[in-house]
Amino acid sequence: MSPLTEQQLQGLRNELLERKKEIEHRLQNNDHYGLGDSQRDQTGELSPIDNHPGDLATETYERAKDISLLEHDEFQLERIKSALMAMDKGTYGICAASGKPIPYERLLAVPYTIYCKEYNPETEVSNNRPVEEEFLAPAFGRTSLDEREEQNGFDGEDAWQIVENWGTSNSPAMAESGEVHSYDDMEIEAGDDNMGFVEPYESFVATDIYGRNVSIVRSSIYQRYLEDGEGEGLLEPDMHEDES
Repeated sequence: MSPLTEQQLQGLRNELLERKKEIEHRLQNNDHYGLGDSQRDQTGELSPIDNHPGDLATETYERAKDISLLEHDEFQLERIKSALMAMDKGTYGICAASGKPIPYERLLAVPYTIYCKEYNPETEVSNNRPVEEEFLAPAFGRTSLDEREEQNGFDGEDAWQIVENWGTSNSPAMAESGEVHSYDDMEIEAGDDNMGFVEPYESFVATDIYGRNVSIVRSSIYQRYLEDGEGEGLLEPDMHEDES
């Protein structure tokens, strides 16, 4: 038996009938959001092959949106009809999950609901995010690991720098700063990163294939390493002989 008074039921019935009339009128006037016609008839084209892909993509997007709006209206209309049938049966206003009366204030806000607020399954907030959001991150946002303190290996940014050496479609005119004047300067962090190694000493410390017989390759990077005070110059044989 419905816990609502006759006056409350009549007011809610009028509200439901008004919403039902509004949805049916909207569906009839716009021909169910134009979905009665095929996409080809809507675009007026015999074939989309000779058109720009963006044109067809726009039409496809709009049609998908119309389908969503139509499904929403049809779902709302079905719920309204179910609520009106429940009124005729005398079961309107009873929570389908708990069997308790639904507060009148909630029915005023959502007259077609069949659940109390506590048992409404639609109140569950999903933590799942659209997979497309992964591609909204900045470039290398998923594979650039430079910000991690424990990271000292090869990552996505390093991979791109190797590929970028072979050239891109970017030009100096597209650079964010006005200090770029050549194509060589268009590389990401050009000249700042160690190419092929992580730490400077890895470029001049060598071993045999067994990992023994450690030796030093006295390259320009090695000399710069000493000039920066990173190494111990006294360990150099030549420098030690000069001082003696």
